[in-house]
Amino acid sequence: MDWEQIFTGARDAAYLGSIVLFILALGGLSHPETARRGNLYGILGMSVALIATLAFITGNHVLLVGGLVAGGATGFVLARRVQMTQMPELVAILHSLVGLAAVLVGFATFLDVDGHQYDGAEKTIHDVEIYLGILIGAVTFSGSVIAFLKLSGRIGGKPLTLPARHWLNLGLLIVTIVVGVIFVRQSADGEGLQPLLIMTVIALLFGIHMVMAIGGADMPVVVSMLNSYSGWAAAATGFMLNNNLLIVVGALVGSSGAILSYIMCRAMNRKFLAVIAGGFGSSGGKVAAGAAGEQGEAVSITAEETAEVMAEAREVMIIPGYGMAVAQAQHTVNEMTKALRGKGVNVRFGIHPVAGRMPGHMNVLLAEAKVPYDIV
Repeated sequence: MDWEQIFTGARDAAYLGSIVLFILALGGLSHPETARRGNLYGILGMSVALIATLAFITGNHVLLVGGLVAGGATGFVLARRVQMTQMPELVAILHSLVGLAAVLVGFATFLDVDGHQYDGAEKTIHDVEIYLGILIGAVTFSGSVIAFLKLSGRIGGKPLTLPARHWLNLGLLIVTIVVGVIFVRQSADGEGLQPLLIMTVIALLFGIHMVMAIGGADMPVVVSMLNSYSGWAAAATGFMLNNNLLIVVGALVGSSGAILSYIMCRAMNRKFLAVIAGGFGSSGGKVAAGAAGEQGEAVSITAEETAEVMAEAREVMIIPGYGMAVAQAQHTVNEMTKALRGKGVNVRFGIHPVAGRMPGHMNVLLAEAKVPYDIV
């Protein structure tokens, strides 16, 4: 009996179960009523993946368990302390850790010459996987750090637009491709560390420049875009480690983040390709004729008059924004909703796809306040 094949089959079966649970998690997160169940599926899937991975590792258990305990404790403390208004910057900094992990795994895989033996085309493909993994990871890491600094107010939200920035991005892309060709050739001869380091620096600079060129009002799309990048970085890491679970899960995260970014771009009248290139939303469009002058008449209204108007209305549509998050007024809004519905007023909530500072920000706040899902 070949115990190695049995263990490998058991591990692959556990990974397959984790993949199914992650897919169910994505399906559950698509609707507020099933979001809690979707989160549970995700937690269970990650737990199965971690247990299966640890069970079939033959060494360094103390280091691995120590890392799990430290990381789990840090995540638990952050989740308990972070306020809902700070959730966007938490998500951004977590994306940076995924990118950093991809970079470190890429360099570790490249330097571990005894851990893999490839020749010919297999060697070239493996080198390309390492190169792309570090490239995507470095862009994700630096871009996410800048997004965190912008969202937390540590740096200004005004876009930094350098002269000929699009030509600069194109030049960096061309240099990255050329350096990649040099890396593959040198790696075949047992070298290649220098071009790999050069590319990493270029990728870090590109991530910084990409997010710095984006205004603070467009940060929800940035968070979604970086979420997609982190998924592709995880998938690239899976290719480097020959791990099917990382490949599939990374592809799920990357594709779902890209789809969400596309939906949000359409809602903001942005071009999706401009988002991928970076620096979107920083070049204002042409002002329509007459738009610079006064448009209509502003009518002031007091809080008492607003209450009277809503109480006498048959239909009330509430459009929440980031101000509700800053004021933590979601519970007050819920009480107002209950009072209006008690008087027979049909109250509904309309949420723009890019409302708040991250995708789904308003939905989470309203769910926290126990606003009924069917009216959102």
